[in-house]
Order: sequence, then structure tokens, then C-alpha cells
Amino acid sequence: AAAVERRLAQFRAARGSAAAAPRPAEPPGKAAAPEAAEEPRAAAAGPGGGAQVRPGSAAAPVWARPLLLKVLLWAVLLALFAELELGLPFFILSLLYWMYAGTRGPAERRPGELSAYSVFNPGCAAIAGTLTAEQLERELHYRPAAGR
Repeated sequence: AAAVERRLAQFRAARGSAAAAPRPAEPPGKAAAPEAAEEPRAAAAGPGGGAQVRPGSAAAPVWARPLLLKVLLWAVLLALFAELELGLPFFILSLLYWMYAGTRGPAERRPGELSAYSVFNPGCAAIAGTLTAEQLERELHYRPAAGR
């Protein structure tokens, strides 16, 4: 446990966050095997020997990951609705919900991020790789591109 605290202090010093709040004490069950906790950090150690693990990013067990739990819940519900002979409507409604949940509004974009649809971008700016009507017309008529 002392080696872990020493490495944590080195990490905080390297990041300049020595004033960060100390982590709460670990439960007694976790403190029993410090060697097991040290192995994943040793594998992520950089060339200088410092660990590249972010603070507070403990790996969650496989069964506690939210995406996996959501997929398992969806599969169970699909089986239940299939047993009730409503599997296809449940699947189609699930797809519609995923399309709705997967779209982000302009307020949710990161600064400087452009939309795939140029009409939603400032000045109707197109993203890289967009095929424009002018480019298609130029290529169909075999005219050289302007500026090439």
C-alpha cells in the first residue's frame, strides 16, 4: 500500500496537482492484495517508469459496464417480446429510439466541430471529402480542377 501511495504522490507531482484531494481509504478486501493491483499499473508504465493511469479511472468489472448492461437488458426484453409475438415491433421501435438517441443537437457539439450536413454549419461550410455538385459537374465534363 505504501508503494501505491508513493507512486500516486509522484504522479500528482508530475501533473502539478499536489493540492488534489486525497482518495478515500480502500475497503479492507482490496488492501489484501497490493501485488495484484500493482500488475496492471506496471503494464501501463511509461518509459520513465511513471504510470499512465488517470486518477479515478479504476477498471470496472465486465458485468458493471453500462453499455453491456443495456445490451443485455435489450436482449432480454427482445426475447420477452418475441415470446409474446411482438418481437418485430419491439425491434423496429428500438431502432427508431437508437436513431433518435444517437443524434446530437447543435448545442451538444464540441467547439469547432462541424456537422455532416453543411446547411447546419456556419456559412454552409462543407466537411472534408464532401462531393459537391460543382466538383461532380467538373469531373463529368473532364475539366481540370481550379487551382490544381
